[in-house]
Amino acid sequence: MPTYKSIPFNFITTHTIPNYIYPPTLPSSSPTTFPFFLKQHQQMASLTSSSLLLTLLLAVSILGFSSARKLSESDSQLQFQYHRGPLLTGKISVNLIWYGNFKPSQKAIVTDFITSLSSPKPLTPQPSVATWWKATQKYYKTSSPKLSLSLGSQILDQNYSFGKSLTSDQILKLASKGPQRNAINVVLTSADVAVEGFCSSRCGTHGSSMGARVNGKRYKFAYVWVGNSESQCPGQCAWPFHQPIYGPQNPALIAPNNDVGVDGMVINVASLLAGTVTNPFGNGYFQGPKEAPLEAASACTGVYGKGAYPGYAGNLLVDPTTGASYNANGVNGRKYLLPALFDPKTSACSTIV
Repeated sequence: MPTYKSIPFNFITTHTIPNYIYPPTLPSSSPTTFPFFLKQHQQMASLTSSSLLLTLLLAVSILGFSSARKLSESDSQLQFQYHRGPLLTGKISVNLIWYGNFKPSQKAIVTDFITSLSSPKPLTPQPSVATWWKATQKYYKTSSPKLSLSLGSQILDQNYSFGKSLTSDQILKLASKGPQRNAINVVLTSADVAVEGFCSSRCGTHGSSMGARVNGKRYKFAYVWVGNSESQCPGQCAWPFHQPIYGPQNPALIAPNNDVGVDGMVINVASLLAGTVTNPFGNGYFQGPKEAPLEAASACTGVYGKGAYPGYAGNLLVDPTTGASYNANGVNGRKYLLPALFDPKTSACSTIV
C-alpha cells in the first residue's frame, strides 16, 4: 500500500511541468548543470518582448548541454536530494478523468501507455515503456514495497461541467472525482479547453490534496493534470512534434501515434507520473527550490535520446513505415516518445536509446 502522511485538509501542493522553449544555439563558455527551459514561474508570462529576448540571450550565454549532464559538486543547494518525505509504493491505480471532447483513438493512445508501464518484458519489444519506467526504482530503497502502476477507472466529462475555461481549483475538483485511495488521478483536458496557466507558464502539473473521509480518516491523494496543446500551443507543449516558437527551427518530428496533441500529452503525463511517484507530496526527491522543483523528468527537460541539445531531441528510433520518431515500445504495437529520467545513482540524465 502507498505511504500517506497526514496534513491539514486545506493544504495543496502542486508542481508544474514547464512549456519547452529552446533558444538559438550561441557560443557558451560556462556550462550549466540544468536543462534550459523558459517560463517556470507564472509571473514570467508578463515579461515584455524585449525583456523576454534578454532572458533568452542571458540563458543561452550560460548554456551547456550533453546527453549525460552531471550536477556540479559545488552547487550544493541545487543537488538532487531526498527530502525525507514518503514516496508512492505498492499497487497504485492510475485513474483517468477525461474532460471535454476526446476521440476513442485518442483515449486508446493514453490508456495503452498506462497499461504499458507494467507490461511484462517478453510481450513487448525493447526498448519498452516498462523498461523506461523501471528507472524510477532507483529512487527506492530495496526494502520498500515495489511500486506497480495499473490502469484504473475512467471518468468521462463530455459535457464540460465546469465550462471550457478552468481554474486550478476546478482541476482539483475534477481530480477529486476519481477513487482516492491507492491511486493517482489524472485529469486530461481536451484541445478546446483553456486552463489557468496553460501555455503561458505550464503544460501540466501534479499535486496532492486531502481526500474524502474513509473509515473515519482522511488520506492524501496524488493527482496530475495535462492539457491537449494541439490547437493552443503545440510549439510549447508538444515539442518535438511541432516546431518551437523560439530557437532552432528544425523540422518537427512525426508523432508515433499520428496525433501531435495526444502524443505530446503522453510525454507530459510520463514526466508528471515520474515526478508524482518520487515526489508526491513536495518532500520527496527534487533539486532546487521547493517552490519550483526539478524532479525526476523535469530535471532532464528536452532530452529524449543520446546526443540531445537545445532544439534537438537526441538520436531516436524511426519507424521505417511511418517515419515517426520514438524511443519506447508499448502494448498493442504502440510506440511512444518518453523523456529522459534523472538517475540519482550517476547524477546524470539517462535515456533508453
